[in-house]
Amino acid sequence: VQLQASGGGLVQAGGSLRLSCAASGGTFGRLVMGWFRRAPGKERQFVASVSWSGRNRDYADSVKGRFTISRDNAKNTVYLQMNKLKPEDTGVYYCAADDNSVSGAVSIDLVRYDFWGQGTLVTVSS
Repeated sequence: VQLQASGGGLVQAGGSLRLSCAASGGTFGRLVMGWFRRAPGKERQFVASVSWSGRNRDYADSVKGRFTISRDNAKNTVYLQMNKLKPEDTGVYYCAADDNSVSGAVSIDLVRYDFWGQGTLVTVSS
């Protein structure tokens, strides 16, 4: 599975960005998808995850109510809509895929994800 993330950029605090991640080489509808980020000087951390069908989602507490993860299985793409951005949202955002799930349930655990995109940089200025 190959993942290609895009959509990062520079935005002012309070603004919005939409990240996209296109997948190829696998059965997209059987991939649990996630977004993670690495803030400057910190470890990679969970941001959001979406189940096979897209009906179930989970978020880090720090982004609940501001970020929305979604997927379009017909387009093999997962999205992360980020609203009300804060400077602390700055970091490299990575999409990831878990192709070993037997239930299709969301996962916040980084080690469950087998495939990773190259990352896209999001910078939020104050």
